[in-house]
Order: sequence, then structure tokens, then C-alpha cells
Amino acid sequence: QLQASGGGLVQPGGSLTLSCAASGRTFSRYVMAWFRQAPGKEREFVAARGRNGGTTYSADSVKGRFTISRDKTKNTVYLRMDSLKPEDTAIYFCAADQGIIQSSIRFPRHYNYWGQGTLVTVYS
Repeated sequence: QLQASGGGLVQPGGSLTLSCAASGRTFSRYVMAWFRQAPGKEREFVAARGRNGGTTYSADSVKGRFTISRDKTKNTVYLRMDSLKPEDTAIYFCAADQGIIQSSIRFPRHYNYWGQGTLVTVYS
């Protein structure tokens, strides 16, 4: 029900926009988030957008570089990534949950819906 896309190869300093298209239900009442997982590392929080396009949350490592947005008409959430660094290399996953509370937004175990992941590789 969540389909992530938009990953690819990019040089440091470059940009990419990831998309996560939702189907099967309307996700406007869901918190939508992006996580990433690098080889050998745990899945980590990147950014989230609150219900009905509300409050945004970002990891310190991506603040000022990544922007999360959502388009209700397309039932899609985006992650605009600018000034990419090699350490941003990872598989990026979108996630959604309706009942999640604010204090849990940064923890992947609280999300019920996940996309399949899209690979972002930043290389020099």
C-alpha cells in the first residue's frame, strides 16, 4: 500500500526527490515518515509529517538539507534531499501510522505500514 520510488546515484552536493505513493486508503489522517538504513546499521529516522499535513519533524543529521512534504490530492509524500553527502547513502523507506503519538514518531517499531524501500547512493 506504500510504494517508494526516486532513489538513484548522485554525487555529493547533488539532489534527489523520493516519492511514496499510498494506495488502498486515504493517508491524510496518518503520520507519514521516512526512515533509512545503511548497510550494517539500524534503521534510523529521517523525517516525518503530521496528520493532515501538520507538524514536520526531522533528524538533526538532515535538518536544513531534507524537506518532507505531502500532496493530499495524490495521496503521496515526498522527501526532497539537497546537499547530499556520502553518509546519506542508504535504503530509504516510507512508513505510515494512524495511531502513533508524537513521542513515538522517531521510532520505526511504532509504524504499521511500510513501503519496500528505494536505494540512494551518494558517491564521489
